[in-house]
Amino acid sequence: MKHPSQILFTHSYFLRFDPKQLELGQPYPPLGTLYAAALMRDRGYRVSLFDTMFTDGPDEVSAVLDYMLPKFFVIYDDGFNYLTKMCLTNMRQAALSMCKMAKARGCKVIVSSSDATDNYTTYLKEGADFVIIGEAEQTLLELIDHIKAGEKDHSTIPGLAFIKDHLPYKTIARNVIKDLDTLPIPAWDLIDMDTYRQSWLNNAGYFSLNMSTTRGCPFKCNWCAKPIYGSRYNSRSPQNVVQELKLLTQIYGADHIWFCDDIFGLKPGWVAEFARLVQQENLAIRFKIQSRADLLTDVNVVAALAASGCENAWIGAESGSQKILDAMDKGITVAQINDATLAMKKAGIKPSFFIQFGYPGEDKADIALTIKMINKLLPYEIGISVSYPLPGTVFYEKVRAQLQQKTNWTDSDEMALMFSNTFQPLFYKQLHRYVHRNYHKHLAKNSLFKLLKDPLHTNARVIKKALSFLYYIPATYIERFKLSQLEKT
Repeated sequence: MKHPSQILFTHSYFLRFDPKQLELGQPYPPLGTLYAAALMRDRGYRVSLFDTMFTDGPDEVSAVLDYMLPKFFVIYDDGFNYLTKMCLTNMRQAALSMCKMAKARGCKVIVSSSDATDNYTTYLKEGADFVIIGEAEQTLLELIDHIKAGEKDHSTIPGLAFIKDHLPYKTIARNVIKDLDTLPIPAWDLIDMDTYRQSWLNNAGYFSLNMSTTRGCPFKCNWCAKPIYGSRYNSRSPQNVVQELKLLTQIYGADHIWFCDDIFGLKPGWVAEFARLVQQENLAIRFKIQSRADLLTDVNVVAALAASGCENAWIGAESGSQKILDAMDKGITVAQINDATLAMKKAGIKPSFFIQFGYPGEDKADIALTIKMINKLLPYEIGISVSYPLPGTVFYEKVRAQLQQKTNWTDSDEMALMFSNTFQPLFYKQLHRYVHRNYHKHLAKNSLFKLLKDPLHTNARVIKKALSFLYYIPATYIERFKLSQLEKT
């Protein structure tokens, strides 16, 4: 017998379907899902979670559905995680499979995800009763309240898609939540925390959890999609964030946090107040953030980040060519990337770069400028990708006509260029390997200089890194030779 207040939440990210992330072994819980579950529970509904992260595949949900017989089955993806924004085909097929299984058991099937927002017709045809468009918590609450009350007409609910008169129908857009402090703390108790903790300890030696302090991004990079939280920038208060930070560190034992905001601490004065509260509460926590180069040229902001525990800041450097940055509408300069990197290093924060190759118009000279920038600034880490067209972006519209054969990667390591560019797709795969080898060669060279300059004040890590120079010299040469061969074809 179905319970009218029972909601079974799940999401469609399966670690096993993403070999690169499976090998890395550093998974984060589905934060967006936990927010939605917390809100529904706060409003009196019985909620459960089937966390797909460590399962073998979507078929495992069938036994859970048979046992629980939920009234509502909600596939609610984590809109804070870039892996779900990419809409990997492995995960889409898993989501559609779960839709069908739940529908066959008489559940009301509701889906919220970046992919479903962009392709709601597909999901409605494959078993979803409703697709939530954009930020979903308030829409989900209103919808389930509506159904529970026996209402049949859902066309007055903003942010929703469903079948009406045998055709897909989408209601007006819903405004985003402005006061994020009104949301309850995510339902962390629904997660099997021990499994996440053990995976992190085995693969990283520490335990990291994810938090969000903001939603949305006001900047206009023309390749960046914002299907869930949009372009408005709304922030939790520093007091509200510190409350959750205490919970995750003191109750769940996290000793590291990934603040997964698109941009951390953009609101004027926010970082300084956060640093003050962290110190006031004696919270010794390490964390990493995502930000922008133009924001981190401010030495006061960088100092406050360092004082509050920031050890690693990722910035979308993207390219060492100003021509390409301007074509992306990135709104930053190469000089700002340089200044921000130096400011972070001086403050003891490790700067890391997101790098993007293959943007339309990029040529050999632009690629060379990017490699030169990496070798000069030597960020702590680099994340290299090729330009990925996401629906709803200016970039997507530019290359849309070329995406008839392939529009998504299968997993996060596919790195396929899905449109025509200066070089063939295999060139960019090889470029990824070469740039990584070359980057590590320069890191090793830097360590070797430090060792020779001051051999009495060194450590085993520096020595090991310096000795790796012997490996990376020939390795870099080999990858560069392969790249030059592909350049000619």
